[in-house]
Amino acid sequence: MQHIRFSAGGGFAPPPIFVDNVSKTHAGAARPVLDGLTVSCPAGRITVIVGPSGCGKTTLLRCLCGLEPIGSGAIRFGDADVGNVDAQKRGVAMVFQNYALYPSKTVAENIAFPLRMAAVPKAERLRRVEAAARLVRIETLLERVPAQLSGGQRQRVGIARAIVRGPRVLLMDEPLSNLDTKLRVEMRTELALLQRQIGATTVYVTHDQTEALALADHLIILREGAVEQQGAPGDIFRRPASIFVADFLGSMNLIAAEGAGANLRFGDGGEMRLPAGHEIAAGERLILGFRAEDMRVGPPDPRSLCLNADVVRSELLGTDSLVHLSAANQVLRARLAVPVPAGQRLALMVDAEHLHFFSASGRRRSGARDP
Repeated sequence: MQHIRFSAGGGFAPPPIFVDNVSKTHAGAARPVLDGLTVSCPAGRITVIVGPSGCGKTTLLRCLCGLEPIGSGAIRFGDADVGNVDAQKRGVAMVFQNYALYPSKTVAENIAFPLRMAAVPKAERLRRVEAAARLVRIETLLERVPAQLSGGQRQRVGIARAIVRGPRVLLMDEPLSNLDTKLRVEMRTELALLQRQIGATTVYVTHDQTEALALADHLIILREGAVEQQGAPGDIFRRPASIFVADFLGSMNLIAAEGAGANLRFGDGGEMRLPAGHEIAAGERLILGFRAEDMRVGPPDPRSLCLNADVVRSELLGTDSLVHLSAANQVLRARLAVPVPAGQRLALMVDAEHLHFFSASGRRRSGARDP
């Protein structure tokens, strides 16, 4: 797809972003908000940063933008160190969660505002405003004011204002969090297409794991100011590096257990049988993980993990049901094709390739026992 450029010279070269051992501590804070953070964001692609509240996502975005200084380390756009470069000189645009529109200005005036500040000639200003508005599909709303717009339309104005200068780097801080669920799904599809059209290196912050997996070319998971895992979203989902990642992306079932040969003991006297070839030494402690969608009902199978569980309740999700289970006082979840009445006992299996083995410390185990 051909990039749509707003710069008159056409010299659009989105850079990769490198964050090298960056630390930052807010005044009076007991611990750093960014703690030796090292990440990379590929040029011209979407990097999504995800993690729980307080993990440093927005602070990192503000440091990239130049709105906050870093304490130590370096931030580079390509080969250029931008750590001491003013925000307005970094070639960066930012989309905020709360839209940040001027209520008395029209849509056209809001979009044009950064161009006016940059003293762009009027004719060029109009051309760019119309092009940006067409990209986000609000070209018929240019004469309205924000109070006359829906939440989704206001967010489109904020995005148009950000892209109108043709930024090399586009930063987005939870831009869809104020929208309803249906509109969020529609907007994230449009955002992905828009990013491909403008070609900017995009860093997108969210707390929503579904949004992160749907949008990311490169995914970074933060925890307490440090990287827990980064890489291709599919790789992270298939091979989470820790129980934190496993639980955060997909809410994996995680069971603390102890080896007993071909079996694992867990909970209050519970026992499950491991697939052939996955025996755990007697007394060895580990954490076993498997996702709700990988559980199925059926008779014991030597090639699968087998366990019994009691149904607590079922939630209809449309085409399938989320079944809440109890096994030896261990809470589990399974996504099954049909709802199951509470109180029923089920024989459940998980195929060997869908099992995840973690050490007692919570890190992924490697080797033959890790399918």
